[in-house]
Amino acid sequence: MRALIALLLLCMPGIAAASSIEALKAFLQQTTTARAHFAQMVLDKNLKMLQQATGTMQFARPGRFRWEYDKPYEQVIVGDGTRLWIYDKDLNQVTVRKLDRALGSSPAALLAGSSEIEKNYTLASLGNQEGLDWLEATPKVKDNAFERIRLGFGKAGLEAMELRDQFGQITVIKFSTIERNAKLSPDSFRFTPPKGADVISE
Repeated sequence: MRALIALLLLCMPGIAAASSIEALKAFLQQTTTARAHFAQMVLDKNLKMLQQATGTMQFARPGRFRWEYDKPYEQVIVGDGTRLWIYDKDLNQVTVRKLDRALGSSPAALLAGSSEIEKNYTLASLGNQEGLDWLEATPKVKDNAFERIRLGFGKAGLEAMELRDQFGQITVIKFSTIERNAKLSPDSFRFTPPKGADVISE
């Protein structure tokens, strides 16, 4: 689940528009790199808190990103454009898979670089709720890990995301200290397994 959540975060805030659908499309056209802090919560179907986490992320479209959890566990997820690396520090374990297969029609594919959003998702504007203009993206492929994805746009651009999975769990992600089109080091999107780590290829 953590890896899937991280995959979707190839998107970042930074576009304010009259319509949430227009804002999403503007993001895809105008944002090439970004970095930010995030706070993530996972709730069960009764809205009971199951998990909280914080960390940082950065990306360079298309297909390169680095997503790091720092609390309460340490995990690094890197997309180098070809492969996806997931490193769990506590387990000293690395999982590697082909990036295109890992993304597929996941939420990451919604924002990772293709402007053909409506090819894989049905988009609907939900209007303004609690100060944000919300968009709902429903996957057209029913075996997707998420039943629907909501994106909330505010003055800073895309400020929040909510994902509901097949079991009714909801993941809420909020972004802060956002920097769009930043100059990022290419080394951020490279990963070498630590010495002694167990490497699993899928």
